[in-house]
Amino acid sequence: MITDQDIERAAKKNRMPTVAELARVPVPAAPRLDALPQPLTQRRIDLGAIAKGYEAMGQPAPGAATINEAPALLVFVSFSMPDATLARLVDQAARARATLVLRGLVDGSLQKTVLRAQALIGQRKVGFQIDPQAFDRFSISATPTFVLLKAGAVAAPCAAGTCFPASSFVAAAGDVSIDYALEYFRRTAPSFSRDAGVVLAALKKGQP
Repeated sequence: MITDQDIERAAKKNRMPTVAELARVPVPAAPRLDALPQPLTQRRIDLGAIAKGYEAMGQPAPGAATINEAPALLVFVSFSMPDATLARLVDQAARARATLVLRGLVDGSLQKTVLRAQALIGQRKVGFQIDPQAFDRFSISATPTFVLLKAGAVAAPCAAGTCFPASSFVAAAGDVSIDYALEYFRRTAPSFSRDAGVVLAALKKGQP
């Protein structure tokens, strides 16, 4: 049984501090927010550059024509392709100044598409565009497909944006490297030999 004496002894032993005693206790300094760990800065995603697919093909104003002044290589790809194939094509496209063309968005999301492309491209400078109409324009049914546009080719507005005459480009599909596709064009399409040689020279010049 707890008596009044027990309560009094406990109160004396565990008494509350006085106001004077509390005043002598040092107040801890406020934490410095600038010294707290900061999250890693995420590299900015250039959504505009990735989404410029239609503009990158140089669509003209109604009634206008577009001249392809230099040979151009388009590589039609899909993220469903093996990673090893995509990595090889990205590396070669950066050196050959070729443009990778994607039909659409990953899961219908521009953000997912940009992140996927960014992970694939890394720090390399390579042309990359989203242009579903280009797949119709060049009748692309499989990836990868390589399309070489001849220098001086003239395009005019059409239902798929801008269309080039069949005589101004050559195409080949298959899981091959860019240099193999260019050498194939040189062997099988003599009228494109010079244009293929120009892009091939750029590829070889860009090799580390």
